Amino acid sequence: MSTTFKSPFILVDGSSYLFRAYHALPPLTTSKGQATGAIYGVISMLRKLRTDYQSTHIAVVFDTKGKTFRHDLYPEYKANRAVMPEDLAEQIAPLHAIIQAMGFPLVAIPGIEADDVIGTLAIEAQKHQWPVLISTGDKDMAQLVNQSVTLVNTMTEKILDINGVIEKFGIRPEQMIDYLTLMGDSIDNVPGIPGVGPKTAVKWLQTYGSLDAIIAHADHINGKVGEQLRLTLPQLPLLKTLVTIKSDCKLPVMLEELMLKPSNQESLIHWFRELEFKRWLSEADNVRHSGNAAGVVRDPGITEKQYHTVLTEAEFDRWLNRLEKASLFAIDIETTSLDCTDAEIVGLSFAMTPYEAAYVPLAHCYIGAPVQCDRDTILKKLKPLLENPDLKKVGQHIKYDMNVLANYGITLRGIAYDTMLESYILNSTANRHDLETLALRHLDEKTVSFQELAGKGAKQITFDYVAIEQAAPYAAEDADITLRLHHVLWPQLQKIPALADIFNTIELPLIPVLSRMECRGVLIDKARLKEQGIVIKERVQQLTTQAFHLAGSEFNL
Repeated sequence: MSTTFKSPFILVDGSSYLFRAYHALPPLTTSKGQATGAIYGVISMLRKLRTDYQSTHIAVVFDTKGKTFRHDLYPEYKANRAVMPEDLAEQIAPLHAIIQAMGFPLVAIPGIEADDVIGTLAIEAQKHQWPVLISTGDKDMAQLVNQSVTLVNTMTEKILDINGVIEKFGIRPEQMIDYLTLMGDSIDNVPGIPGVGPKTAVKWLQTYGSLDAIIAHADHINGKVGEQLRLTLPQLPLLKTLVTIKSDCKLPVMLEELMLKPSNQESLIHWFRELEFKRWLSEADNVRHSGNAAGVVRDPGITEKQYHTVLTEAEFDRWLNRLEKASLFAIDIETTSLDCTDAEIVGLSFAMTPYEAAYVPLAHCYIGAPVQCDRDTILKKLKPLLENPDLKKVGQHIKYDMNVLANYGITLRGIAYDTMLESYILNSTANRHDLETLALRHLDEKTVSFQELAGKGAKQITFDYVAIEQAAPYAAEDADITLRLHHVLWPQLQKIPALADIFNTIELPLIPVLSRMECRGVLIDKARLKEQGIVIKERVQQLTTQAFHLAGSEFNL
């Protein structure tokens, strides 16, 4: 049975990002002395978050200066906080400007802490059955975790769902407020019960279940810590209020407004140049000079994408006739597995002109799936086309498609371009060259992610169980985006003959070679490989010793 998964509403704890980036990274500066380490760290995490989760709705939330209701209740709240370092303070305004230029909604509400804004938005999203992902490194946020709310630490990539909270803290998410009340919070200058640390707090909560039950059994807890508990009883209600995230704040923003917007390339270029982020500046500059300038022009008669679902053989024959006459077409294959050795074809998509594509479902097998074309028949008809070296094809990581087709006795020929390789040659230092990342980077377009269709983790279904109504736009988009990316990337390569030559003489000819190696395997001389390993190990040790000697001390190479 098909299942629909809604992409999460992402709430970013910007203040947590800021301080963690500041302390985690070295004190980076520009040639003029402007501090940039915190900015670089936060933007890196946001870029990763956007790429990993591909969500349409997101908010980056920051604290503002000034007091909140907690200061009224407890004047010593956060009184131990040192003045923000000057080299951090000077990074805040540029950081906020870059975040907004990237298209992220930025929320900073005077008089309301970021935690309370996040808590309120999380509750509001849950009312609309909207799964929430909170990106933070703050343990206090664990009190918000439930079936609909999950935490992610972008620095460590650690996910905290209900079981994750239990594993990390030894208690359930709904016990976190009591846990924090018992221990206090030294960062916010909230006192707890003297002598009570994590172990004692967990022990009491595992024994009694809640703070109220602990208070009810206060006379039964022996020793000095029990005495301290009884002395602190009058302050516990206040302490609990101080550590509880407020989730009913009146906010001047609506959930629907917090949508990821197209990036402002001119503003990004300004800031990346000012802060000397050379790689990001190059990326932003490429986007500015590609797009419409790269020759990708939408047909004036097309007002929106035209994605077709091909369910009959007669309809497929009409598309086959168009493909045979095309000067170039994009191809993408949907399968049951990322492992090409056992992947089965579920469907194929094609695109010949920008903003138009077709998906041919062949093996969707969920209950209620419509009748589809016979896979063997379609592949037999496609075989001459796919094996014709004179019919040019483009794909994204097309070697995978080549390997899968080989399982069905089809040798893909006529591979003219590969957008993944085009991207890599243009910018080999970029850490991602997947279709979603490239679409966002070069087309400023957010694509549907596989996780949105199939879910994540243990609940993820294979593509043959995705409803065709959802699968077709997703698969057709893959082919369409691949074709449009090629029209953006290839002109950029042509402007640099040396790079175009690398593509044509090295990377492209290697595709079928690597495909055969992956499908057939390679012979390994284990003895010779072992000998090489010994030589390399000795050489690495020599170079390491030399590096330590030159540096005057050992360090992490």
